[in-house]
Order: sequence, then C-alpha cells, then structure tokens
Amino acid sequence: MTAGRVVVVGASVGGSRVAAALREAGHTGEIILVDPDPDAPYDRPPLSKQVLAGDWEAGRASLGDPAQWDAARHVAAATALDTDGRVLRLGDGTRLGYDRLVLACGASPRLLPGMPRRGVHVLRTLADCHGLRADLDRVGDGRLVVVGGGFVGAEVASTARARGIEVTVVEALPEPLSGLLGEEVAAELALLHADHGVRLLTGARVASLVGEPSVTGVALADGRVLPADAVVVGIGVRPNTGWLAGSGIALHADGGVLCDAHGAADAARTVYAVGDVARRYDPLLGRHVRTEHWTNAVEEAGAVARVIAGREQPPHRHDFFVWSDQYGGKITLLGRPEPGDRVAVVRAGAAPRRFAVAYRRGERLAAVLTVNWPKALVAARRALAAHGDAGDLVAAWERL
Repeated sequence: MTAGRVVVVGASVGGSRVAAALREAGHTGEIILVDPDPDAPYDRPPLSKQVLAGDWEAGRASLGDPAQWDAARHVAAATALDTDGRVLRLGDGTRLGYDRLVLACGASPRLLPGMPRRGVHVLRTLADCHGLRADLDRVGDGRLVVVGGGFVGAEVASTARARGIEVTVVEALPEPLSGLLGEEVAAELALLHADHGVRLLTGARVASLVGEPSVTGVALADGRVLPADAVVVGIGVRPNTGWLAGSGIALHADGGVLCDAHGAADAARTVYAVGDVARRYDPLLGRHVRTEHWTNAVEEAGAVARVIAGREQPPHRHDFFVWSDQYGGKITLLGRPEPGDRVAVVRAGAAPRRFAVAYRRGERLAAVLTVNWPKALVAARRALAAHGDAGDLVAAWERL
C-alpha cells in the first residue's frame, strides 16, 4: 500500500520512526500521528541522563517535527477502536478513519500505593523529567530514594549522585536486574553503586510512602523507614492497552498486543503494533516476546513500515541489544541471557570498574555483557556475528 491513510497511535520513537520509514519506503498517502503528550516526539533515553542532569536543553532530545515526514499531528488520547469500521476514536471526540493503523502507544509506569504525592516521581515523559529536575534542584544535597534498581532507576541514581545528592536504591530482587542477568552477574554489576557512594538495599520491599501532603520517607516491609526529601519510583511499566478492550485486538495476559512475526495484530493485516506495546511472535523461540528497549522499537518500526508500503521482507527478528549510561561509563548487553546459561567473567580493572561476561549455552556464545570496556564490546560483536565459541571470546578478552 503506497497510498491511503496510515494512523499511528503514539509519537515517541516507535511512532515517529514508522512515519519516517513509511516515507522512505515510498508511501505517498496521509500519515497522522496521535499522542496525548504535547511535547512529543522526543527521545526517552536522555530524560534520565543528559536532560535530567541539565547538560542538555530539552530540544536536543527532539525526534524532529512531524512536518518533515509530511505527517499531521493530533494531540489527543486514543480511547476506542472499531476494527470492523476501521475507525479510531479519540478523547476529544474526533473519529479518525484509517486504511492501516499502527499501535505505538507504549507503556505507562507502575505506581506505588499512595501515589500521586508531592515529591514522588516517575520518569516516562518530558514533563516527568522537568518535574523531577525541579525537585532535585529543591533537594540540593538532600536525600533521594529510588525504588527499583533497573536501568532507569540506576541512571536516575547516577545522575542524582553526580549532583551531590545522597541516594538510596531500594530493590526487591536479590540483586538489581538479577531476573535478566542472573544473580552472579547482577551482583557484580551492583558494585557500581557502592563505587560511587550510593546505598543499595536488596531484597527490600516497600510497604508505604510516608508523609502528607509531601513525602518524607519510604517505609519498608521490615519496619525500617528511609528518610527522603524526594522519591523516584521505577518498578516497571504496563503496556497501554486498556483502551483496546472490546476492539477484537488480541491482548496477552501479561501485557501487550499479540502480533504475528511481521507485527500484524489482526487477520486482515490492517492493524500493526511496534515497540513496548507489541508482543511479537518469534519463530525461533516459538513464542511471543515483548521487548521494552529503544533499539527494538526502532527496528520494529522500520520493518512494519516496509510491510505497509508493500516492501515485505522476511520476518524481523530483534538481535537483543540494551545499553545504559551510569556513573560516567557504559553498560551494554547483547543477546538475551536465559536461566541455566553458564557465565565467564573477565575483569580488566577496578577503577573504573571494567569487566565483561560471556553467557554460554552449551558451547555456543549466547549473550554478552560489557561494562566500561569498549574493546571487549568490539570483540563480542564480532564473536556473536560469527556465531563464535564462548571460550574463544573469553581468551580474546584475556589478551586485551
């Protein structure tokens, strides 16, 4: 389909890349981006780092003006979908017909009981970032509690610590990211917090927030109360699919829109999903997979745009890649570790902490984590691309 109207729900990286890729693929019809966020489109990764730190003005995170893709922009929330009539309903009363619809509506942060409350923040939007940055200015060298030690929580902790704020990270798991990396590797990575004076409490569950109308602390399930001048909650997200109830679009019980290997969410292939909201079928794994990372959203957007424009290729399969900037360094994960993988850790120095981890599945190299070690990352990319042996990569690291 090189003509016709394409409506894209969501104007973050997935939605904006769909619009750009449609034009690159030769689509000449209408493109309409729908999103309730008046600041969109902008990139999210800088919100926990450069923009939050004040090193960037917000404009540097912009993904561009939709006009450059000859796309219209509608600032409103999607509220209902009629797939039979191919009509999208918006919160301002608008009804938009479509020939193809792309769901790039992302996800919303999970909340703690007692939210919202003054001084308690999530970090998902540019407005969230501005609010948190203003509160960090107010806190000065005071106390910040970060609930959740995942990548976003760790990046916020890093940014706040660089400002001289006293930071405590509260994590319910035995180690932050242990569900993804395994406990041994996660424990090694967690030492970055201690290296930079951040207090990390693991296996700790939050019972409640303390203080009204402004937060003054975080009460833990074991009875401890952590004093706090501000709190950031980073305990995961939920795909924004509630408005799709009754639409006929299949939703997964654990969240996300069920898609085939090409990203199509309906039998007629008029509705597609990309990014955080999409749970795409992976033919190699034999199951549907949802991936909440920037690179996946970009790749899925390009693949779906090509399908819509009639330039269909073999099903897209994401080569899992995640990066995180923390404490002046970079963490990268290539490939998706699985329970039962054997690990080999190679350390290259203690200050700054530098190491690499090879995940071995049988004799096959399955995934790689690198921390502050660019040369190890280069070698890992080559080994993964060549389907190399894990032992050979470890030996190469030891020679670096």
